[in-house]
Amino acid sequence: MGEDRPARPSDIARAALDAARAASAARPRPTRRRVAGPRRSWTGAHPGADDPQTLGSLVDSLVSAEDWGERTKVGSVFGRWDSLVGPDIAAHCAPQSLSEGELTVVAESTAWATQLRMMAPTILGKLHNQVGGDVVTRLRVVGPTAPSWKKGPRTVRGRGPRDTYG
Repeated sequence: MGEDRPARPSDIARAALDAARAASAARPRPTRRRVAGPRRSWTGAHPGADDPQTLGSLVDSLVSAEDWGERTKVGSVFGRWDSLVGPDIAAHCAPQSLSEGELTVVAESTAWATQLRMMAPTILGKLHNQVGGDVVTRLRVVGPTAPSWKKGPRTVRGRGPRDTYG
C-alpha cells in the first residue's frame, strides 16, 4: 500500500488553488478611500431617471418641476380650441384673450355672437371638463369690429376727414 500513485489533474488543480489562496491571504490589502458623492443605486427591471425616457414624460416632469401647470392649461385652450368646442363652433369663432379667468371669443358675425352667448354655459362646461381647473370661469363673446379710421396718436372727435368730401 505504500505505492506512489501518479498525481491526478484534479489534485494538481487543488494544490494550485490552495497556493493561490495562501498567497492572496498573505498579501497586504490596499486601503481604499471612498470618494464623496451619492451612492450608486441600481434601478433593476423598471426604468430609472437615468434611463432613456419618452418625450412626453420628460415634458410632464418639467412642467411639474417648474410649476407651469396653469400656463399649459391656458395654452391648451388656444391650441386645442377646435377639439374643445367642436369643429362647427370653431369654424365661426376664435379665442382672442384669456385673462383672470375671462375668455374673450370673437365671432365672425353678430348672429354667431348672439348664438354663442346663448351657448355660453354649454361651452364653459366643455372647457371645465376637458381643460380642468378654474382656467376659464367666464366667457365673453364679442362680434366682429368695424375698421378703425384712426391713424396716428392724435385724433379729432367727430367725423374727421370725411366731412370735407363734398
